[in-house]
Amino acid sequence: MRFLYVVLLLSTLSRLANAQTASDSAATKSNPAVSAKPVKNKADKPAFWPVPLAFYQQETGFAAGAAILPVWRFGNDTTVRKSNARLLAWFSQKKQTTIQLTHTIFTPEEKFYFSGELSYYDLVFNYYGVGNDTRKSDEVQIQYPLFVFDEKALAKVAPNLFVGLRYRLTNLGDVKLKDEQDYSIGNPPVVYNQLSGTANLRGLGEQRNGIISSGLGPALLYDGRDNVLATYRGNFIDAHMLFNGSLLGSDYKFTRYQIDARHFNPLFGSNNTILAMQFLGQYHSGDVPFRELGGMGATLGGSLYNNTYLMRGIYEARFRDRQFSTFQAEIRQKLFWRIDGVAFASVGQVGYKISDYTFDGTKVAGGLGARFRFNRRDRLNIRLDYGVGSGGNSGIIFAVGEAF
Repeated sequence: MRFLYVVLLLSTLSRLANAQTASDSAATKSNPAVSAKPVKNKADKPAFWPVPLAFYQQETGFAAGAAILPVWRFGNDTTVRKSNARLLAWFSQKKQTTIQLTHTIFTPEEKFYFSGELSYYDLVFNYYGVGNDTRKSDEVQIQYPLFVFDEKALAKVAPNLFVGLRYRLTNLGDVKLKDEQDYSIGNPPVVYNQLSGTANLRGLGEQRNGIISSGLGPALLYDGRDNVLATYRGNFIDAHMLFNGSLLGSDYKFTRYQIDARHFNPLFGSNNTILAMQFLGQYHSGDVPFRELGGMGATLGGSLYNNTYLMRGIYEARFRDRQFSTFQAEIRQKLFWRIDGVAFASVGQVGYKISDYTFDGTKVAGGLGARFRFNRRDRLNIRLDYGVGSGGNSGIIFAVGEAF
């Protein structure tokens, strides 16, 4: 998500968390280890705990909503990792909206893996144009509705290794200039005008009257993480291609190649200190509309990426282009009670071609964060990060789940 200035209702969370702990304890007592026949642990049943959300930012005004975060396991086999879902919705004083349903599902024996997102957004964004050297002085605010359906369906071919297909549909509504009355008639800002058919940015024609992108392609996943919500150890590799074209209803023909590689490792002989690292490369060929370009500072929404936030401290898609590479690392430190601390840093760059990358063009970001362990049994964290980065931005980021 974007930079959210959050008032988190920690007292409510604490009461809910304590109630959940008591429930888990009672369930454990009712299901002793020695039994005449296997009995499914009641603690594995999904619990639909609401998490209240409240924040303020300039683009939205005051906003409020809630998230519901069930975590469950299919069957009695504890070697099967738990599935999870997230239903999040908030509505703002300035009539902006986010509704997001995501899921990560491991079927019995982990024979199949499903991961996806169904979301609707109607938000205001700061837009700076396309390229690695966009200027803050060109900043304009644009608003558009966006519908996203993204689903990955994979089958296990070896331990922790899955292959299958991924489909992604994005339906972008009209892109409107916020506070258009502040600009002289017929003279919109340069970066906004670049999206018109007259300016014809990169020969793509009109991009302000709605765009549909629809892509399908092969996907490969290696997921050796011990827990998908807050990993202590293991490796994760997600590689896929998406072919977007008219046969699938896409307005533009382009191909996306992406690799997401992560490594998690405990330090100092315990799980109190975790080193987490991630490399993500998103590369395109063909005619890529501005909304589908790779962008640093972006949220790769949905459980497909655990809501991965790339380069915290840089405004969402502050720099965007056809090719995007980033590396981030963080130290996750257990502090006390349900509170953890995090220090993070990242580097990245965008370009029309990979050969356009330069050492001087590298962008950097970093910061500190706090974690509240809302669900200790399943390691479900609520996070609050403060980051600063290239491009003249900084901000507070609030989300459910780890950054990656």
